[in-house]
Amino acid sequence: MKIIPVLFGMFLAVAAGSSVLAQDSSANPGKPATVIQITREFLKPGKSGMAHDKTEAAFVSLMMQAKLKGHYVALNSMSGKSRALYITLYPSFAAWEADNKIINSNATLAAEYDRVSVADGELLDELDQVLYTYDDELSHHPNADLSQARYVEISVFHVRPGHRKDWYDVTRTWKQANDKAGTGAHWAAYEIAFGSDGGTYISLTSHKSLADIDTEIADGKKIAAAVGGQEGMRKLDDAFWQAVDSTHSELFTINPRQSYPDDQWIKGAPDFWKPQASAATATEPAATASTKPASR
Repeated sequence: MKIIPVLFGMFLAVAAGSSVLAQDSSANPGKPATVIQITREFLKPGKSGMAHDKTEAAFVSLMMQAKLKGHYVALNSMSGKSRALYITLYPSFAAWEADNKIINSNATLAAEYDRVSVADGELLDELDQVLYTYDDELSHHPNADLSQARYVEISVFHVRPGHRKDWYDVTRTWKQANDKAGTGAHWAAYEIAFGSDGGTYISLTSHKSLADIDTEIADGKKIAAAVGGQEGMRKLDDAFWQAVDSTHSELFTINPRQSYPDDQWIKGAPDFWKPQASAATATEPAATASTKPASR
């Protein structure tokens, strides 16, 4: 296990409708997780689908038995290179450490974790991991409800050196424009902590259906009107590119068979999430408890 024209480019990258992804319901219901770890697995050709579901279900089984607190959602790519992402949610770095200690303090668990890791590794070309911390000022109405989510947008931004204030200013303007336009946009923003270049930020958004993206595009006209039409949008575009030197967005589908869901997610949509939990248990019925904690 284990992110066009500027007007719409910025809109799709930042203003994602529907609900925000990173919810840590076990520590702070409805609030975005303070720390998230993103593990990316780049798959060999032909090694996705059921083959990967099986190895990942073994990890889920271990995590369930170990009762780790770091729940995660598994994402499969719908754009870009074939890969799977696993976003693990923690209220703090200390909570991440606590999960790791469960593995490190038990040789049997660690050995089982290693065994499953080897099987999973046979399917992969590459794996990497990064850690991000939540930024409330850059986020917008992060009203999380992952139980109903089926798709996730991840947008990545790199802020120019010395332009951090510009980045916050333009995001504030964009948030105000969304409110004025009544778009109902929601997103959670995170800043890189470990594993990538400084100045890297991401926004996470979940969707109940792909029709949400159609709504986003249609709302672009409302955004433009809210900032003063074409001239206002041009100024906002200029301000954005003064702050940011690169950005891109990717689209993913949620894979419940590879996820380690929080109980609240299961309660919200048992038909979607609970079959995954049952399948994971059946895959490794007697496995000794272990997991991919913050290093998943």
